[in-house]
Amino acid sequence: MGGVRDAVAALRAAGCTVAFVPTMGALHEGHLTLVRRARAIADAVVVSIFVNPLQFGAGEDLDRYPRTLDSDLGALAREGADLVFAPTADEMYPYGAVETNVTAGHVGTLYEGASRPGHFDGMLTVVAKLFHIVRPDIAVFGQKDAQQVFLVRRMVADLNVPLAIEIVPTVREPDGLAMSSRNRYLDADGRRTALALSEALAAAGAAAGDGLDEVLAEAAGAFGDHDGIELDYLVVVDPTTFLPVDDGATGRATVLVAARVGGTRLIDNADIELG
Repeated sequence: MGGVRDAVAALRAAGCTVAFVPTMGALHEGHLTLVRRARAIADAVVVSIFVNPLQFGAGEDLDRYPRTLDSDLGALAREGADLVFAPTADEMYPYGAVETNVTAGHVGTLYEGASRPGHFDGMLTVVAKLFHIVRPDIAVFGQKDAQQVFLVRRMVADLNVPLAIEIVPTVREPDGLAMSSRNRYLDADGRRTALALSEALAAAGAAAGDGLDEVLAEAAGAFGDHDGIELDYLVVVDPTTFLPVDDGATGRATVLVAARVGGTRLIDNADIELG
């Protein structure tokens, strides 16, 4: 940890502002877009690669989560990252199970939190640790993980963490599928089936002027066009509270969707304007 802090301190001594991109590796174009944004808004870019065991519950894919450190390092070198921090679990948690955790509160128990109990507590705990280790001026996250973004912003505000949060829009494949490290688990049929998520969001956006009930009905209908997919949740939330909107709500809202394609769990989201 001291080596990372010393390296960042040297960058600061040289007059650099520091942007930080935390990742779990298995980098794809979505991650690299975050790195490019970091490069555009700061003098130096630090990227972490760490598959955080606290974010994975019993029966989840911690052991099979893709780990591609060599190719990740090559991609980051090509993007001009100034520093890559890739600790082991023993380095991050030298005393074993952590006794002190950051809790995500009520919103952390909803949606992804309901399907993956404890996930967001684990995420916030490691993000807080990384913020303290790297001490960046700016941290860059992707909008694809909308609930994570909301909770990180809330933690930063609640705990007076001295940094700015920069959010980058979701990066998608040409057919609309949100880029994800888990996409590599999909075979050709699963890849086509996974388009139900982005199709549902498009349907929700098209129906937004007709109100909440129509948004939910049209979005859910997109899943009827595909076999082999199991809808986990589909909900419309107020982006300022991340709680479900009321019937009759108007204005900006965020549609969240999660589903399983075979053994692969995928999430996506989009902002709409309810009429």
